Amino acid sequence: MSSQLRLLPWTGPEGKPALLVTDGTSTMLSRLADDIEATQLSTGAEVLTLSRAMLTASERLAVDEALFLAQRLAECLADALRVSESRGLRIPPYDE
Repeated sequence: MSSQLRLLPWTGPEGKPALLVTDGTSTMLSRLADDIEATQLSTGAEVLTLSRAMLTASERLAVDEALFLAQRLAECLADALRVSESRGLRIPPYDE
């Protein structure tokens, strides 16, 4: 079995991508990464639900509330994009 690189759902020192060299077997670190990815996606879904409620409420958001909401949505989007990239990199290419 050949080894592959897995993009982890967190960054390393200096904000650089953290990678795991793996042969595709389940390890403690790969299971931790799976759990963190699941938590990140679940948190994103919760933040999206709450933000929709806040944006459709009859009362207007204060500037600081809107900024806080935008920051949380941006964080969740960044997490979801990292999970998507990591999972996409693990999909084998199509056979010709």
